[in-house]
Amino acid sequence: MSEKPTPVLLPSEVSSRIGFFDRFAGLAAKLASRAPFFAFCLLLAVIWLVQGVALIVSKGSFQAFLDSQYQLEINTTTTIITFLMVALLQNSQTRTDQATQHKLNAIADGLADLMEHIAVQSPREEIGRLHVIGIGATRVIA
Repeated sequence: MSEKPTPVLLPSEVSSRIGFFDRFAGLAAKLASRAPFFAFCLLLAVIWLVQGVALIVSKGSFQAFLDSQYQLEINTTTTIITFLMVALLQNSQTRTDQATQHKLNAIADGLADLMEHIAVQSPREEIGRLHVIGIGATRVIA
């Protein structure tokens, strides 16, 4: 079975509406990329360590810190947070990639219009004098 490829949307055809999850993922990505979020994560780790020290002191043995139940608490918590953050940040990255692709499509569309305009208005020998230096940059070589 062959699936039809998804048509490429031009920038003028892209909806500006953003769904609830996209807004939430964008806010979460903005929050997670800030220093207070890192400080919060660091605080959780410090609290976990302080709790471990208190457990060691109360039980009188370092073995209490290595207890599977105590380790399971931090491992489960960090795994869940990591899983959710990866999903949210991947959504944000995908939307950023799509926005970049739409901008590149707009640039390519503008260059195609410019090339068509030059082809219509310029004779063949004059077009041969145009030389592309880089992306979108042109100059006339004498």
